[in-house]
Amino acid sequence: MSMFIALFVVLVAVAVSELIARLLPRISSTYFNLLFGIILAAWPMTSRYIPEFDNEFFMIVILAPLLFFEGQRTQILQVQQRLKQIIGTAGILAIISAVVITMILPNLFNMTFPLALIMVAISTPTDATALESVIGGRAFPRSSHEQLTLESLFNDATGLVLLQAGIIWWQTGHFNFLQNAGTLLYAAGGGALIGFMIALLFMVIRQWLLRTSINAIYAQNLVYLLTPIIIYILAEAIGVSGIIAVVIAGLVNNSEANRSRFSSPRQMHLGLNLVNFLTSILNGMVFVILGLNLELIFTSQYFIHNNNWQWLMIGVTVYLGLLVCRLLYAKYKVGDHSWRSAGLFSLGGVHATVTLAMTFSLRGTLATNLYNQAILVEVVVIILSMVTATVVFNLKLPVDFDARNRPSRQREIRDEMVKSGIERVKKMYLDPAVRALVMYDLQDQIRSNTLRSFFKQWHGVSQHQEKINVLQSVDQRRALMHAFNEERRYLHSLALTHQIPSDEIYDLYSEVLLAESLVLDPKSRLI
Repeated sequence: MSMFIALFVVLVAVAVSELIARLLPRISSTYFNLLFGIILAAWPMTSRYIPEFDNEFFMIVILAPLLFFEGQRTQILQVQQRLKQIIGTAGILAIISAVVITMILPNLFNMTFPLALIMVAISTPTDATALESVIGGRAFPRSSHEQLTLESLFNDATGLVLLQAGIIWWQTGHFNFLQNAGTLLYAAGGGALIGFMIALLFMVIRQWLLRTSINAIYAQNLVYLLTPIIIYILAEAIGVSGIIAVVIAGLVNNSEANRSRFSSPRQMHLGLNLVNFLTSILNGMVFVILGLNLELIFTSQYFIHNNNWQWLMIGVTVYLGLLVCRLLYAKYKVGDHSWRSAGLFSLGGVHATVTLAMTFSLRGTLATNLYNQAILVEVVVIILSMVTATVVFNLKLPVDFDARNRPSRQREIRDEMVKSGIERVKKMYLDPAVRALVMYDLQDQIRSNTLRSFFKQWHGVSQHQEKINVLQSVDQRRALMHAFNEERRYLHSLALTHQIPSDEIYDLYSEVLLAESLVLDPKSRLI
């Protein structure tokens, strides 16, 4: 029951923070998620319902599905074309950074080489979701963005293997390069193989069911949503990277969806809507949970009574070391080799969710004082990576005016679109009662109906539905279809001028098609 209450509280925080973020669109919702996480942990009414961070639950229920959905949005051809770059940034760069900073830390601070490797390994993974939050409406180069996204999909496994090597070194006092290199290859290669094979098996079963009479849409989508959890658990059970496994499985699903999307359109629409919904919710949960833990960390006795601030200097050193390594690597190996592109790439390596999860996985492995120090160090790395990138990007990158002006531009187009539909209905012969209903529905597309008019309509539908007979209901659907057809014609004529980005036209066109489905689809029709 306590876990249910905690989950409920976190989900409410996600919903409220997303609503508030709408009021301040120039500030990423991520920061509101963080803020509400801190408030939940600090407020006595809610803090008592917050359990201790469960690393395994976080990895299985939140992170695995997120990475799976992220992989599904990536075309496998894109990975094949950039495989060399992915190996370079997610593998070679991560290892070089770990080696360099591990050699530096013991010479500056009172710590051993194994502990230094543990600190650096945790800081290695980058986060694509956090990157989106720090870009904040700025025009970020597309090629660099794609490179950073692909890197974040695969460097988690490298960080986990480096962490495992550091822990073994810490516990045994010995470091075996060949053994650890073999572990990395086994974990990454085995994870990729397991993810591919299980995803392929699920794909065969799913495609067979689609072509039989026993296909069940809701059961299929339920199994689909459970797929990353199943794959992650099985991969970890045999000692390979569950993270790599779910990413590869997502890539396989991308190819499957592209070639089977029309086999069962309702199932595909439901699946895509579920993925978009869960991705948004899970992303919000990640940063609310991060906020929860930040508040707990900064109010802990270790933090309050720690006066030497060595953890702060270690965190700053680790972040700067990673930044310099990324900058130099990008200058000679990534993109156009310019300092500007290299700088964007280095700052774009934002740390968040996996770093947090890996840090909490050390509980019980390190002594309490070292564990607390590791938490504070990684908090510094996370905060520095997000704040620094946000500030620099806002100062150096141009505003993406196209994205900023898109809502107002679409609002104007939608107004004209609906106006054309209304003009079409005015030319039709309709019963006055039917005409009033149709006009209200069309004006609802642009949200021009008042709350008072809504309640009037609601009362009419609730109390006087019998006034609209079957024939009039058919007329209502017919009028709406004529209006929607006129709206589509208007959008098509607008697309022919090539003055509006095509994706904006497609977005509005999709709205009209979805509205039509609510009129025509027997399983969704309300009139």
